Amino acid sequence: MANKRTILLPKTQKILTAVGENIKLARLRRKLSSEQVAERANISRTTLFYIESGHAGVSIGSYLQVLTVLGLGNDFTLIAKDDELGRKLQDAKMITKGRAPKRHNKS
Repeated sequence: MANKRTILLPKTQKILTAVGENIKLARLRRKLSSEQVAERANISRTTLFYIESGHAGVSIGSYLQVLTVLGLGNDFTLIAKDDELGRKLQDAKMITKGRAPKRHNKS
């Protein structure tokens, strides 16, 4: 099975690149080499390079491992914590179905 390449919209790629840069800056502030962080996170140096470059193909688990090594693992729990749109929809008592509707094949 061939690997499927993840394609991101430019705005989304810009966010991922910024996250990677922040991770790299955090590593450098702690004066840790890429080899040290990769070893402690149990990933390859290439994977760490991809994380710090904002590569979309890296698993979210690898990002979390690196953040944990840097002492920033708890920051991961802040993702989507303040869901303003979701709260507004909830407050407006919008009815959402539990499942998406089934697709009907057109023959």
